[in-house]
Order: sequence, then C-alpha cells, then structure tokens
Amino acid sequence: MTFSDFNFNAGLLDSLSSMGFNKPTPIQEESIPVILSNKDLMACAQTGTGKTAAYMLPILHKIIESNSDGLDTLVLVPTRELAIQIDQQIEGFSYFINVSSIAVYGGGDGATWDQQRKALTDGANIVIATPGRLLAQLQSGTANLKQIKHLVLDEADRMLDMGFYDDIIRIINYLPADRQTIMFSATMPAKMRALANKLMKDPVQVNIAISKPAEGILQQAYLVYNEQKNKLIKHILSTGNYNSIIIFSSTKEHVKKLERDLSNMGFSLKGFHSDLEQEEREEIMRAFKSRQLQLLIGTDILSRGIDIDGIDLVINAEVPGDAENYIHRIGRTARAATTGTAITFISDADQHKFLQIENLIGREIPKLTIPVEIGEGPVYEPEKKPKYNQAFNNNKKKKGNAQHSKPHANVKENHQKKEHVKHTIIKKGNAPQ
Repeated sequence: MTFSDFNFNAGLLDSLSSMGFNKPTPIQEESIPVILSNKDLMACAQTGTGKTAAYMLPILHKIIESNSDGLDTLVLVPTRELAIQIDQQIEGFSYFINVSSIAVYGGGDGATWDQQRKALTDGANIVIATPGRLLAQLQSGTANLKQIKHLVLDEADRMLDMGFYDDIIRIINYLPADRQTIMFSATMPAKMRALANKLMKDPVQVNIAISKPAEGILQQAYLVYNEQKNKLIKHILSTGNYNSIIIFSSTKEHVKKLERDLSNMGFSLKGFHSDLEQEEREEIMRAFKSRQLQLLIGTDILSRGIDIDGIDLVINAEVPGDAENYIHRIGRTARAATTGTAITFISDADQHKFLQIENLIGREIPKLTIPVEIGEGPVYEPEKKPKYNQAFNNNKKKKGNAQHSKPHANVKENHQKKEHVKHTIIKKGNAPQ
C-alpha cells in the first residue's frame, strides 16, 4: 500500500513524495481511512509509529479539498515541545498546499501572546495548543472555537497524567458538539476510556503494537548498588563505540549531578531538565540532533517525541517508576529500522519494578556481570520485598526496637508539566513519523 491509495490531494502527495515518504506505517494505514470517513477515532500506538501523520494527513486533505477558510482543527498536546514539533511537521506536509498552523503554548513575551491571539481570532487553519495556555486565551474572551471541525487529543494519557483533565473539559465547552474527535494515546488505562466516553460518539478503536519494544533494541541490565552506578556508566562509555547516547535519570537533581560527574570524560554532553529556559532546551536539542552533542542526560521529559535517528545507546540510570515509561525510554534507540542498545541499572530496591517491566514485555532481559574492578553487585531476587538502605539498617540496630524507627519513603519527583522535546520533521524513510 502507498499513500496514493488514500486518494489524497495532489499537493499533499507532492509534499510526501518530496520528503521521501511512500508507504504508510500500520497506524497510518488503519487510522487514515477512519478519519477520512469523518468517524471519531480512539487510537492506541506508541511514539515513533507515525501517529502524528496518521491524523494530520487526512485532516490536511479534508481542509484543502473543502476550501476551509479560518480555524478548522484544534490539536491539544501536553507540552510546548510537542506543540512545536507538530507545527513543524504540518509545515513540511503543507509545502505544496495552502494550509496554515500555529503552536500555542506558555512562556514568551507579550508579542508571543498577541501573535497567538491573532491566530485564534483571524484564523490559522490548525492550532496546536497546550491546555493551560489555550484556556487562558479563551478566558480572555477574544478567541472563538465554535467553527472547529476536528478536535485531536495527542498523547492524551500524558495529558491526564500531568493533571490536565479539568482544563480539557473546560476547553470542550468552547467547542461545537458537532465535530470529529480523534484521540491518540500510547496507553489506554481506565481513565482514558472514561474521557473518551465523555468526548466521543461511537469511536472506532485502533490498537497498534502497544507496549512492545522494537525488535532492533538489544536490551541488557546490570545489578548494581547506587554508589557503583557512575563508575559503571564511565566503564560502558569508555569501552563501547557509541556515537549518540541518552542517559535517563529519575530526577533533575540526579541529572545535574551526572552532568557534573561525567563532564571530565571527554564527551560533549548536556543535561536536559525543567530548570532550563525554553530557548536553552531547544538549542540543546538542535545540537544533539546535529551531532554537536554526543551525550544527553535527562528525565522522562526526553522519553517521548524525540524523532532522531541514530541514537545507538540508552542507559536507564534507575529503573523507571512506571513499566510503560521503560518502553518510551528505550524507544529512543533503534528507530527507523535501525538497531541500538538499551541498558538498565537495577538497584537492590528496584528489582521488583524491573520484574514488572519484564512481565509487561513478555521476556526476561539478560543480567550482565559488572566488571570486577567495580565490585560485586546485589543478587537478583525480584520476588523479595525491597531492602532498606544500609544507613537505615545501621540506625535501626542502634535504636533497637524503638517504635519511631520507621524508614522514610523515597519520594519520587513528579513529572514536570509542560515538558517534552522538540524534533525536526523532514527526514528520509518509508513513512512520516
């Protein structure tokens, strides 16, 4: 099957041809006919499967064929980075057709606000927006969304995780009831289905290869104590031949520490976290994509939406708190039919979480032996309850059976709102991503 089989507008086909895209991905093949038929769609597909093109190509076709004038489509996304990314993709897809778009997101100055307000009032065809910023524009009383024909919720599960449910419901009140609603999500928990039931009319459901890593990823793990991790990272980087590397850590404080600890290894590297200004984050991503940076260290804000080929190593310095996040993290490598390596460090306390990941993907991941010079790691006993750290055990021995000698739970940092990563759209391959 090729994109010509969808009978797309000739200009849209010219754009796809100029970008080197001929064959649709599975999610595109199943979703595009549904959207062209004006039915609501609830699609479940991992990042990297071409989901943006799966909904945007048929919408662009409908806009150009209907000579739609003014605001036609609203795309809600969880982060400014994803909004920018989709806006860039639309620019590429629309190279030979007359369709306009704008990304609406927080930050920036008064001129940015005015530009976004003008697009909402005077009529860009497509608006890609984060819920908070769009709601602020709507509450200012200047924007009118009553002519919207298509509503898209991209990474809907991520928006719910970030607490945007109430904002989404408020935005829906500004939209016409007679519209096509399209929802894309990497996962489909119960709260997602509840939202779909509230927003959609008899949606067609499409599920594509959910929760399975790409076949080209070599998955490995090491059993290590926390104090051994930096030494092991340095060993892996110094003994391997890796050109493009991402290291995931659980908190921005850990990211900053890793950036300091690895800075003397001779790699060009940067930390990527929420304390950076938006312009700094965009500059880092441009440098990483152009290979000016060899190593990127970040939190889970990097785990979705980085469409960069050639990342050949991903290291999880800690086991992700959610098994699905493991899929997104390691999915940064082995993209576009390439291969890559994903290595996860398993501490004594994280063994049960890693077992949940293995259960999710339906396979056991090989546990490699750490180098002798680093020391001996913990024994893999994932069925046992996590052990408390040695400092607590020593303290407990000193205090005996005192009632108040309870361990403090480690509090994981919440996902930061409005974080994600921008990527550039025009690349060669079989299908648009």
